[in-house]
This record gives sequence, structure tokens and C-alpha cells, in this order.
Amino acid sequence: MDKKKFDKENFKEKLEASGEFPQLYMFKFIVPSGKENEIAALFPKHEITTKASSGGKYVSTTIQAMMKNADQIITLYEQAAEIEGLISL
Repeated sequence: MDKKKFDKENFKEKLEASGEFPQLYMFKFIVPSGKENEIAALFPKHEITTKASSGGKYVSTTIQAMMKNADQIITLYEQAAEIEGLISL
């Protein structure tokens, strides 16, 4: 099954319309248990909140980070997309 193609330009327009930069942005990801360190590596200076799923197979992660511009947010999503099994919310 092919993943839906990411429309970077549309996403960038929405981010830029959401307010002025720099702004506090909330990232939310779900990763297989044990992969949360890979998310933490993308956000080394930020606090990450994690919560394990009821079955223990997945971990939800929430990161609030001050972003300079929309491109910085998109770059982090692209880097996170390399993590096997990751779901971006």
C-alpha cells in the first residue's frame, strides 16, 4: 500500500497562516515501543512527554518546541518520517 504523498507546500501555507513565527509548536507522534529515543534525538533540548499504550506495543510522544519558521517544522517532520513505524499526528 502506498502512503499518501505529503503535500509540503500546502502544509507550509497552513503553518504560515496559523500565526507569527517564532511560535511554540506541538509535535505529536506514535512510535513502536523502544523507538522513543529516536524521537528524543530529534529534539535534544526539549522536554518530551511519553505515554505507553495499554498493550505496551506503542508509545505516544508529545514535544512542545519553539520554532523559528515553517521550514524548521517541516524539516523535523521529514526527519521523524525516517523512523520505522512512526505515525505523525
